[in-house]
Amino acid sequence: MKRKVAEGPGPDCVTVVGGGLAGCEAALQLAERGRRVRLIEMRPVRATPAHRTDRLGELVCTNSFKSEDPTNAHGQLKREMRALGSVLLSSADATKVLAGSALAVDRALFAETMSVAVAGHPDIELVREEVSELPAGPTVVATGPLTSDALTASIQAALGDGGLAFFDAIAPVVHRDSLDDGIVFAAGRFDESADYLNCPMSKEEYGAFIDALRAADVYPGHDWENVPFFEGCLPIEVMAERGVETLRFGPMKPIGLTDPRTGRRPWAVVQLRREDRAGQMWNMVGFQTRLKTAEQGRVFRSIPGLANAEFLRWGSIHRNSYLNFPERLTPHGSLPARPDLIFAGQLTGVEGYTESAASGIVAGINLDRVVAGLPPTLPPATTMIGALFRYLRESPPGRFQPMNSNWGLLDPLPDAPRDKQKKRERLAERAQADLLAWVEEHGIARRSVPAGVKG
Repeated sequence: MKRKVAEGPGPDCVTVVGGGLAGCEAALQLAERGRRVRLIEMRPVRATPAHRTDRLGELVCTNSFKSEDPTNAHGQLKREMRALGSVLLSSADATKVLAGSALAVDRALFAETMSVAVAGHPDIELVREEVSELPAGPTVVATGPLTSDALTASIQAALGDGGLAFFDAIAPVVHRDSLDDGIVFAAGRFDESADYLNCPMSKEEYGAFIDALRAADVYPGHDWENVPFFEGCLPIEVMAERGVETLRFGPMKPIGLTDPRTGRRPWAVVQLRREDRAGQMWNMVGFQTRLKTAEQGRVFRSIPGLANAEFLRWGSIHRNSYLNFPERLTPHGSLPARPDLIFAGQLTGVEGYTESAASGIVAGINLDRVVAGLPPTLPPATTMIGALFRYLRESPPGRFQPMNSNWGLLDPLPDAPRDKQKKRERLAERAQADLLAWVEEHGIARRSVPAGVKG
């Protein structure tokens, strides 16, 4: 007979909902800390549009976890995860394929290895059923963007209106250091605040940009991504198809701006809005897009001032479910009234395999602490994991968008070298040292690697 999941598993056990990357990480962090874990995965009882098997940790997109170079933001994130005992990375090491400096895996072997590591743990009970409402008792919810309708309704009821987003319109984000200051100028349209950076275009440059935008390739999208576009967040390429002047009278309007190089109003302007307090990350206002990544790089680097732009996040538009983390959750990702109900994974607003898994690690650590009567803790914002959590909790609620790991999230160095490579080496060194100091200060022992998984 089917158990009533919402009633909870009992006082001596914790629950993890979702058998993806974040859920597996959370479950193993808890089990290795002596907790009995009830891991609930709805597949194969209830299928999703993306998954093809019932294995835990199944990869539904690429088989790559990106770079392992610590001077790359994704590489540094992996170093921090390894220090915390990531089962994703130990499983990836055991199933990797040749991919240069990237960590890529045989996806079938990877999912099998993850399944063995998790389901084979003596303190983890794997339950195959759908959770239709938020469970009682200590719980990590890591169900991802394809959370079932019933559980989504329960989450929305707990968060209230505006607590859950179903549509993801993301504009690209560029690094401030990569902009051409000989072209880009700071100014506001209707005041003297100079809060925006502006990339001015001549009539000829604007015409060439529109032609390139119209000719660029877009992602076709999966069935579950074919959602109606809201008029307020149309893809930039859709607006361009409506007419040559549409963008110039929309997000690229030059009204109220003067190009200091010419003393005249530009024909069109691409505005950049600050994404972080330190002013390292800048959002391309109104540039949500379905363009393929390579096409975004080609077309958007044709914009004056962005020829050498470093993109910290690419634009996208797709169906997604993620929480309004900064407005509705505590810093460690729980409901304010329930510190023992912690959300993890892509549902929290992190983008990417390793980012989701890292949030699962932290959720497992903190649920263990909450159950033990200790306060939750987060790594400092000088670390990649800590900086991601700071982004989640400090983003403006009305403009909150999912984010992946990038160097622009971290606190800047007080005396940063001009050389980009050396600066990243320093950032990586500081991040790793600060993470290990946090681990030592809070008694967060490294979780051991489960039997059968090579560390």
